[in-house]
Amino acid sequence: MTMPKLLREGLARLLLVVTLLLPAVGCGRETPGPGKASVARDPAELSVALLPDEAAAKVIQDNQGLKVFLEQQLGKSIKLHVLINYAAMIESVRAKNIDLAYFGPLSYCLAKAKCDIDCFAAKKKDGQTTYRSILIANKDAGIKDLADLKGKKMGFGDVASTSSHLLPKYTLFQRAGLREKRDYQENFLGKHDVVAINVQAGNVDAGGLNEFIYAGMVERGKLDPSKLVVLGYSEPWPEYPWAYQNDLAPELREKIRKAFLELKDPAILKPLKADGFAAMTDRDYDVIRRAAKELDINLGELEK
Repeated sequence: MTMPKLLREGLARLLLVVTLLLPAVGCGRETPGPGKASVARDPAELSVALLPDEAAAKVIQDNQGLKVFLEQQLGKSIKLHVLINYAAMIESVRAKNIDLAYFGPLSYCLAKAKCDIDCFAAKKKDGQTTYRSILIANKDAGIKDLADLKGKKMGFGDVASTSSHLLPKYTLFQRAGLREKRDYQENFLGKHDVVAINVQAGNVDAGGLNEFIYAGMVERGKLDPSKLVVLGYSEPWPEYPWAYQNDLAPELREKIRKAFLELKDPAILKPLKADGFAAMTDRDYDVIRRAAKELDINLGELEK
């Protein structure tokens, strides 16, 4: 089986950028010369990347409370960033332009394969550190279950998205035996909210996105559920992780970890769609790597 064309092209573009940058930055770290030891970083300002799942201006505005909280807890200036997509986010982490990042599970695995980072905490919602994708269809498309998606147009978000690409695609494969190109047409639309809007408008027949983003759009009146059919949900998967650069000073990394694990303010947590954060390790995301392998999404492809 071969990697989906759009995914393959997206990874190829990212590889080109990486190849051009490697001679200058490697993984963003200067290689110590003879007699020169590597020094742990303790910058006065930390660059923090948030998920590129929704409009950047909204994400940054909604997370001003997080910015203030981290500044108070860490004693440092915090600059929030929302990159245009996951590929740009991963490359910014690789180039050391980002110190701390809130990833989707798949984008974390992609970044981990390329850079010296580690996750330390994951989102907790309703007491759980797992979440699901929701699969929806346009009501007028005549789709009642997953098997009906054969021959239809399926909408996904970013190629590196977990809940708007990997999980819905894996669910279609596991439960209905459907594969992209052979059984349905895949369309990458960039963001979760764009997927939902295009399903409702009938531009694609069905789509997959994070269940919490879907619920939030319905609650805010951005979606009309009477125009949609809920086809089902994926199995629970490990939640969105926070990860930091491993060349940050150990004391700083511990302060960051502690700050997130002790974060309880509902006003700060609401934009992150979280009740809090729980400790997680890289091993918790091996299930994502196994699912990607089953779908012929080779995480190591970025390094070849």
